[in-house]
Amino acid sequence: MIPQKKYVLDLTVKSVQRVHERYVLIRLTDEKPLPPMLPGQFVEVRVDGSPSTFLRRPISINFVDYEQNELWLLVATVGDGTRRLAQLQAGDRLNCVLPLGNGFSPLTTHHSPLLVGGGVGVAPLLYLGKTLHDRGTEPTFLLGARTAGDLLMLDEFKKYGRVFVTTEDGSMGERGFVTNHTILFGETNRANGANRTNETNGANEANGTNGTGANGNFDLIQCCGPTPMMKAVARYASEKGIECEVSLENLMACGLGACLCCVEKVASPDHSQGGENYTNVCVCKEGPVFNIKRLLWQS
Repeated sequence: MIPQKKYVLDLTVKSVQRVHERYVLIRLTDEKPLPPMLPGQFVEVRVDGSPSTFLRRPISINFVDYEQNELWLLVATVGDGTRRLAQLQAGDRLNCVLPLGNGFSPLTTHHSPLLVGGGVGVAPLLYLGKTLHDRGTEPTFLLGARTAGDLLMLDEFKKYGRVFVTTEDGSMGERGFVTNHTILFGETNRANGANRTNETNGANEANGTNGTGANGNFDLIQCCGPTPMMKAVARYASEKGIECEVSLENLMACGLGACLCCVEKVASPDHSQGGENYTNVCVCKEGPVFNIKRLLWQS
């Protein structure tokens, strides 16, 4: 990937919307046009006004609207720093370093991508879905959550592709985990415990027999969410021989590869020549998106 120029910008808060009791959507803008950003990249934001927050916080790029000159950040309020971000108001300034990391691979020979997300891991998939849509490819979204109330931004996802959902309690879509859904296994071959429920506002579109997924037509899976979910998706992709990328959520304090907080062991490229079978890389620089072939999850 060609290195991108990085910017330190004081962006203006356009709005802060509470989309869930634990999540806020922050829309940012600038006097100048926003720089190019790729799906899967992230920003490091400085948290002012929080005495206990000393380091920047890494936030996935949720969406970029170049017509409105807006950058969207979907923030989970899990600590003092992110709770302070949720208190921002229109007109405030937020210091951001961006864009950071390597994003999802550009669409080349893939024509049927499946985008899988869970929790706040759905955040980078919206911009990815729009990018695919704008290039003439309709992605399929498979989004999972504990309950219907935890599903985020469904109306936005529906603008760019077909949306299927699972909930652990069966309150929307199919009961179970994303890897139980019928678009992957078909109605009769699904794993145990995934019971269908009524469709809700089109969020659970079909039973997987309409030419996608269960018929083996997905040729790329791109995924972000809790690590156990991503490992399960990676296993499915490996078993089916489907190309797969995942976005890791390691702690990334600096975003530049200096602090070594986010080190991950990945397969060594020289292992076939007798070298070590792994090497250590900084997720913030080499990732956060990795092809599963590079990860040691299967070993």
